[in-house]
Amino acid sequence: MEVRVENLVKHFDKTKAVDDITFSFSTGQLVGFVGPNGAGKTTTIRILATLLEPTSGNAYLNGFSVVEHPEKARRMVGYVPDTLPMQRDMTVHDYLDFFARAYGVRAVRRRKVIEGIEEFTGLFELRDKFLDSLSKGMKQRVSLARSLVHDPPALILDEPAAGLDPRARIELRELLKVLARQGKAILISSHILTELSEICDCAVIIEQGRLLRAGKIVDMHQVDMSRRIIVVRPLDRKEEVYKELLQMPHVDQARWVGDAIEVETRGSEEIICAILAGLIKKNFRILEFKQHKTGLEDIFMNVTKGYVQ
Repeated sequence: MEVRVENLVKHFDKTKAVDDITFSFSTGQLVGFVGPNGAGKTTTIRILATLLEPTSGNAYLNGFSVVEHPEKARRMVGYVPDTLPMQRDMTVHDYLDFFARAYGVRAVRRRKVIEGIEEFTGLFELRDKFLDSLSKGMKQRVSLARSLVHDPPALILDEPAAGLDPRARIELRELLKVLARQGKAILISSHILTELSEICDCAVIIEQGRLLRAGKIVDMHQVDMSRRIIVVRPLDRKEEVYKELLQMPHVDQARWVGDAIEVETRGSEEIICAILAGLIKKNFRILEFKQHKTGLEDIFMNVTKGYVQ
């Protein structure tokens, strides 16, 4: 299974919401789709879900064009919006049964399919509950369950963790990991970048509708490795340690973060070793000395400018 976006453009009157973006992902990959508000994420997602037509360019789901063969492309994708569209007078089971029927799941296997999905998403005990009585977290589970009734090879989620409590976010994250291991190609849009860093192996970063970065997160880390952040926590003589760090030739800047000093430097790992050696040579007692691991948040802040459409 491959999801491919090629030179995608979408205009709304004079606003170019999506500006010639190209990226792809495939079976088993969990991809974080990242960008500021108004960057064009939801527009791109709705095009992939065949809910919008692009102004130009195209997107392909398992080879089926969302423009030329939307009905076939639709079968390839499960779409999870940020809020659950629902009918107030429907139970969880009736809701899932309705969509299974809409996707043509025959009666012989429909009950087994729905019960399996209810078990997988933790909804079996809630199957007779009305949708409007559910918590936000449970509604998101129902939305994910609905996207799975036709067993699509790709899943596209638009801010699925928005408004969820910590436990619900963790449970959703674990479900997505399992689905990726089962071979689903997953694109997830979220502003919670620390969580995306934990579950995603790839990322797509856009701003003002334009693509800034796309690929494996580990490769993005390598690009940014010239800028290194080191955390130094002195046991005592803290101001002296701070002044010493500022005088070191390879230190660009140093700042206090609580009772630790965050040091920014550019260069190799040998330079980091030299900084520690220099502090020890001066007989400073260092309680903690570690390199801050570059995460998706750091990459995002480095490559985006905070512009909005």
